[in-house]
Amino acid sequence: MLDHKFIGYTSPPCTLEVEKGRLRQFAHATGQTSPVYVDEDAARAAGYPGLPVPPTFFFCLEMDRPNPYGWFDEVGIPLGQVLHAEQHFTFHAMAFAGDALTFEAQIVNIYEKKGGQLEFVEQDNFITNQHGERVAEFRRTLVIRRT
Repeated sequence: MLDHKFIGYTSPPCTLEVEKGRLRQFAHATGQTSPVYVDEDAARAAGYPGLPVPPTFFFCLEMDRPNPYGWFDEVGIPLGQVLHAEQHFTFHAMAFAGDALTFEAQIVNIYEKKGGQLEFVEQDNFITNQHGERVAEFRRTLVIRRT
């Protein structure tokens, strides 16, 4: 069982650049049909400074941090027993290709169900841009299957 002392645990911040080629790949993979996600001229014509970040790309970008599961080891989460249960986003401002986004994550809750066979970890992730402005946040819930 995870130690509840890890509620409040904050992983080190990580700053990652939004690369336009990666945005195009993500837009195609997720079925974005608007040309603003793949064509810089279309994005500028729509009033954007560059290619906008499609919804949910933040989760994908966050996986680019060095050792994205390193915090699992630090708090004792066995990767092989983890299921991704839920994730939801709150958007505050748009992000674009070329932005440098900083990710900070904090465990906000740990609880058990089914007599401890399932453990839940809720983590809030905060994303700010190179100007210190809050761009988005997302909460993910992980389930650890205990046998």
